[in-house]
Amino acid sequence: MLFPSYATLLVATLAILSSTSFTPAAEAHSWADCIDWRFNKPGSNDWSSKGGVCRGYARRFPLGKAFGSLDSADPSRHYQQAGNPNTALPCSDHKHGKDVGSDETKANPVSKAYGGKWGAMTTTQVGNTLCVRWPAKNHAEKNEDNTKVQINFSKVRDGKDPSQQDLLKNTVALLPYKNCNPGKDSDKRPCGGCFKVPVRAAGTYLLQWRWMLNPGEWYTSCADIQIGTGGSGNNGSGPKSTKSTKPTKPTKRTVCKKVYKKGKVVGKKCTKQ
Repeated sequence: MLFPSYATLLVATLAILSSTSFTPAAEAHSWADCIDWRFNKPGSNDWSSKGGVCRGYARRFPLGKAFGSLDSADPSRHYQQAGNPNTALPCSDHKHGKDVGSDETKANPVSKAYGGKWGAMTTTQVGNTLCVRWPAKNHAEKNEDNTKVQINFSKVRDGKDPSQQDLLKNTVALLPYKNCNPGKDSDKRPCGGCFKVPVRAAGTYLLQWRWMLNPGEWYTSCADIQIGTGGSGNNGSGPKSTKSTKPTKPTKRTVCKKVYKKGKVVGKKCTKQ
């Protein structure tokens, strides 16, 4: 009679342990929390809510949620590409993927994915610095590899989203994943990285945040970036600049001088000056 009781106790204990210590935490996957992070003090590298403010977000990013909590939201924010990650959907359609994530397809018009209950769209200029933020989700510890976050910036202006293969031809930055604030909360430590906006004509472009947790296990977030005019130069969307003309040559004037011979005026000599 003792053996069944012991076996029952053992099974119950293992069940408890397996539901706590040995089950991977749901907070294991990350996403782009902010696309245009502005530091309160430039150069501070403080990604916390006290260190800056977000001015631009991914598509249909819900406002008013606690930082790093959207992996337990419905729908969750993390989208894991399925199949061959190099040919998978670059942005979640909330239907496909190992983790389907939230709908991050391109809206028509683009502005429908921003404003109201969603975060604002990023507006910037060529050459500006964009800083992107994400939660550590337990993957910025000392025993974790410092993997890279790809920033893929489409060259397709105001068009449909390009394929993942095309995006991989336009990787403009590789950001260290573990560039995070110090702290004991390994799940919700804020992390981020910055890059320069590449040369593009004025218009709207897709930015893809893409991170590999394990070999072949990729997570993405997608955002629309509105690139505006920089300075007074023509950038393809404003009025065309007028053609330059050659400077007008100054008009020459005729200057005449009297010609003397033996003290008498015998004529005059004129020249153009």
